[in-house]
Amino acid sequence: MAHDEPVLLHRAGRTAHITLNRPRALNALTHPMVRTVDEALARWERDATVAAVVISGAGERGLCAGGDIRAIHEDARTGGGASAAFWRDEYRLNARIARYSKPYVALMDGIVMGGGVGVSAHGGVRIVTERSAVAMPETGIGLVPDVGGTYLLSRAPGELGTHLALTGRAVGAADALLCGLADHFVPSDRLPGLTDALAGTDVLAGTDVRSATGARAGADVEEAVRRHATHAPDGRLGADRAWIDTCYAADSVEEIVGRLLGHGAPAAKETAETILTRSPTALKATLASLRRARELSTLEQVLDQEYRASCAALATPDLLEGIRAQVIDKDRSPAWSPKELAQVTDADVARFFVPAPGGDLGLGDGGLRGEFPERP
Repeated sequence: MAHDEPVLLHRAGRTAHITLNRPRALNALTHPMVRTVDEALARWERDATVAAVVISGAGERGLCAGGDIRAIHEDARTGGGASAAFWRDEYRLNARIARYSKPYVALMDGIVMGGGVGVSAHGGVRIVTERSAVAMPETGIGLVPDVGGTYLLSRAPGELGTHLALTGRAVGAADALLCGLADHFVPSDRLPGLTDALAGTDVLAGTDVRSATGARAGADVEEAVRRHATHAPDGRLGADRAWIDTCYAADSVEEIVGRLLGHGAPAAKETAETILTRSPTALKATLASLRRARELSTLEQVLDQEYRASCAALATPDLLEGIRAQVIDKDRSPAWSPKELAQVTDADVARFFVPAPGGDLGLGDGGLRGEFPERP
């Protein structure tokens, strides 16, 4: 294993480990990284000596801050097709993770945003810590939440998912658990002990992995996690449910903002002001994506929809401008076009749901389902 590779793969006992290894870039995903992870998962799924897979991020700052948006900016600027090809493979990886037949343990320690959510929150065992900051911040750069994010957020309690999607705000451990983005809270100082246990030095010791697949391996992993997990510190969203559910139940972004401004709760007004800094086009497309995702029955169908939306965003001025303002120049002052919500037409939103120029992803039509068997 070359320690300067962007993805490190190694074995520890009965566990296979994936480490995203670009700590200076907050482990942002590149296309080769996606392919490496996908190929490893396919290989380990066929390997009878692998009982479980663990994914984590190198460094102290987080699992993964998302895709390499500098590369996406350059591709959009030059009119290339690299971003669409990246998303095609990335979303297929997200689907593979969701249907993985062996326990897939995601250590969501530190920053977990965008593509980082895609490689973790679809897993079977999702662990957050006191350092976790989980977000889908796409509206701030002119994108619609992707990597299955609209699937996850559309299924959060009440309107919590709409709140997180439109604002792009990060949540901590308790709120990630509340929203269904994670399963367990394990303090960060207990993670080494947990990974040792998963490797077989603790509850998996003496297990014959050839008979420990499926339910047995899952039970062993859950027991290891249970021994290291505890209660998460209190979050914030539960106390805000009343105004969140009332305000975000509206049928348009304009009405949502109006309800937030008129509610009276200081947090609601602050939230409206945050939303108004996001791309108006992305906001409207995001709300439409979430409402449509609620009516779709599978993750694969939602990923197909997100692929259309992401490819459509490449043709909008807001994607270039949002990445410029947030990442390239870092002036945090994007000049959105259109500038106001009222200037975004129904036709502008509809463009996010037409077939992608280079062909659709095709996950939801069943053509690739054989590659992603149902989890036991």
